[in-house]
This record gives sequence, structure tokens and C-alpha cells, in this order.
Amino acid sequence: MSSQTRFNLSQDDLPKFWYNVNADNPVPPTPVLHPGTKEPVTPDFLSVLFPMEIIMQEISTERYIQIPEEVREVYKLWRPTPLIRAVRLEKALGTPAHIYYKYEGASPVGSHKPNTAVAQAFYNKAAGTKALTTETGAGQWGTSLAMACNFFGIDLEVYMVKVSYGQKPYRRIFMETYGAQVFASPTDRTNYGRSLLSENPGNQGSLGIAISEAVEVAATSGGTKKYSLGSVLNHVLMHQTVIGEEALKQMDMAGEYPDVVIGCVGGGSNFGGIAFPFLRENLKNGKRTRLLAVEPTATPSLTKGVYTFDYGDTAQMAPVVKMHTLGHTFMPPGIHAGGLRYHGMAPLISALFDAGHIDAVAVKQRATFEAAIQFTKTEGIIPAPESAHAIRAAIDEALDAKEKGEKRTILFNLSGHGHFDMVSYEKYLHDDLEDFEYPVESVQEAMQHLPEVNLPV
Repeated sequence: MSSQTRFNLSQDDLPKFWYNVNADNPVPPTPVLHPGTKEPVTPDFLSVLFPMEIIMQEISTERYIQIPEEVREVYKLWRPTPLIRAVRLEKALGTPAHIYYKYEGASPVGSHKPNTAVAQAFYNKAAGTKALTTETGAGQWGTSLAMACNFFGIDLEVYMVKVSYGQKPYRRIFMETYGAQVFASPTDRTNYGRSLLSENPGNQGSLGIAISEAVEVAATSGGTKKYSLGSVLNHVLMHQTVIGEEALKQMDMAGEYPDVVIGCVGGGSNFGGIAFPFLRENLKNGKRTRLLAVEPTATPSLTKGVYTFDYGDTAQMAPVVKMHTLGHTFMPPGIHAGGLRYHGMAPLISALFDAGHIDAVAVKQRATFEAAIQFTKTEGIIPAPESAHAIRAAIDEALDAKEKGEKRTILFNLSGHGHFDMVSYEKYLHDDLEDFEYPVESVQEAMQHLPEVNLPV
């Protein structure tokens, strides 16, 4: 074991390939269905939204996909990201556990999201796309895509969940600084947005609604605009595996191997990014690392949701996929981890969780911010509220190791910093945050609105 506390790779160590977990996935894939016909989608249908190279990555079973050199050159602005041992946190906890974190907040926009944003912008540019539409919750994805579109000369419209639009104005300004247009969703710019506002002018939005608006704009543009998604789909999670591939090398530098790998989950991108390369080691090389996904009790898609076919958006325009879902009609409470407020979970993570290859836990909002404050005071980094869910679980693991007198090696993904989330911290520090546990009854009611699919669920 190394006496170092920070493990940096050189740019020569920047991964040359993304890892595609579908090559080793022990769970047979389920089809993606057309939202209207409920039949398996065709590449032609998907091509309304995505360039063909993205579509081929989505369905690929090739183990490694080469990262284009143009993408790697942009990655070099911040990658490889550091791996840091949290020795001050360990000392404060009095735990025999060793805690490591992969710091994705080192990117220019402060999160892991550019790992896929840059790739998607590159493939759209190569396909001749002039403009993209997208949604964003907390703003990390919108900011990342705004930066990537700026680099590749593509226009961008961002539909930002209205509650986050109000809570995080500096994220909006960040996106606008890169040249993006940002709209508070639901808006009066789409048929779906107008219909929602006519029913409830005070609608605070959801990620599902924002997705619907962005998809509608792209799908009705006559081919002038494509759609880009920051999580959930296979190609997005694959682009994020640069995180785990680097972490494998860095844990080797540290002379340790993780007993548990932890990441927060909303749609699943940063968790899949760090966990999938370690899952490969479990499946192919006999490792036994536990992979732990952490979600809010307010949006508990894995721990309370149902594994079934559902729409990816609220307006039922996006494809139907099999996933752990709270129901596409889900309206989340206004918790401050805006990036985790999605009704479903990535199909890949859902299938692996259902098959027992991944564990999941839900944590409360106040306990999450308590962990974030402890991490800030010991390690000096203010984490994003989303990332703080992983910190909460890592601290709980370390305390469990302390109680059992076990040496345990813990690795978590610190997926972003919280510099634009200070309103959330202010509310916590002034005792103005509430815990919320999403009721099972609401999930059961939402299941009455699932699409009718003639396939086994």
C-alpha cells in the first residue's frame, strides 16, 4: 500500500477505448420499443433524434469502442482526473477503512458529464448536425453539453427543470456564457409545455417533462435539430467508463483494490462510469467488489420502483424501455439534488440490479447534507448535492467497518463539486431542508398508467 494520498495519471494514461458492458453482460438485453406501436424501434426511427454512429454504439456488443482522437484531445483539458485518499475523513471517523474518491469535479464545468457531452457533440458534428436540444435538471448536464457544443460549433437549446432554473441561476448563466439558450421547463415553446401550463400555471417541472419538451422540439424540427441525452441510455454510460478505467490504474498505484465501489444514481451515468469496469473484473477475472448505487429516498427508483416497461419521458414521446421506474407520471418533490430527480433508471443498471450484480440503498436529504458538510470540513471540497449521496454511503460503509473492526477499501465517485449549489447548503445550514420518503402508494398508483406492452416483463 502506498503512503501517497493523491494518485495522478499522465495524459499518456488517458484511456483510448470506452468499455461496453454489453459485451460481458450476463443479462439478456430487452428491446427498446416505439412509443406509439410498442414494437421494437428501428435505426430509422432513432435517426430522427440521434446520429447513426450514436445509434450503432447504443446497440453494440463490441467490448471496446475506440475513443476518437478529437474527443481525447478535448478530454485532455481535465483528464485523467485525480484519485484521492480521504485520510482526513478517515481520521475524523476513526475508521480502519481506507476511503478513496475519484474527483470528476476537476472538469471545466465541475462534473463528470463532459465525458459523454464531448463525445455526443463530436458525433453530431461529424454527421452534419447544426443544432441540438436537451434537458437538464441541476444544470450539470446542460452546462457540459453547452461547453461541448461550443467547442464543435453546434447551437444548443436547453430545457431546464423549472425548480432548478430558480434554485441554480448561475448554472443557467454558465450555459448562456457558452452560447446556449436556456428555457425554464415546462415552457410555452412546445405543445406539451403549453398543455401542462394550461392545467397548472405554477408547474415546477420534472426531468421527464424537460425530456419531453426537448424531444418534441427535435422530432418536429424537420431534421434541423437532433436530441442529446445526459444519462440513462447505453452509449451515455459507455462514454463515462473512462472514469472506472482510470480508477483501476490508480487503485493499482495505491496498492489496494476496492471492496466496494459507490456512486450516486439518478439516471445512472456516473455510477455506470465508475462501476462497469469493476463489474467487468468481477465477471471476467473473479473479483468480488460490491457495487453500490445510492439514490434519494425522495426519488427511489431502484429501491421502491417497479422493474417494467415504461416511457422515458412524461409526454410518452420517448422510446419505451424496461427499467426500474416510479412511473412516467412521477412528479418529484423539490429536493436539492436536482440531477437525481428522474422517474426511471438506466436499463443496463436496472437489469444488473434485478439480477443481483449491483446493490442499492436510498438515503435521506438531511443525512446526505450532513455527510457533505463533514466531507467539506475534512477534505476541503464542497460536493454537489447529487455526489453527496455517494459520500453518505461511503461514510456509512466506513462506520460499519469501524463497528465490525474490519479493514475495508472503499472507492466512491465524487461526480461533481457544489460551487453552484450554495443555496442548497444555505438552506441546510439554516435548518430549512426537509426529508421526504416517496410513498409506496404513489408508485402503485403510477403503475396504472404504464404502456401496454405485449412482451414478458
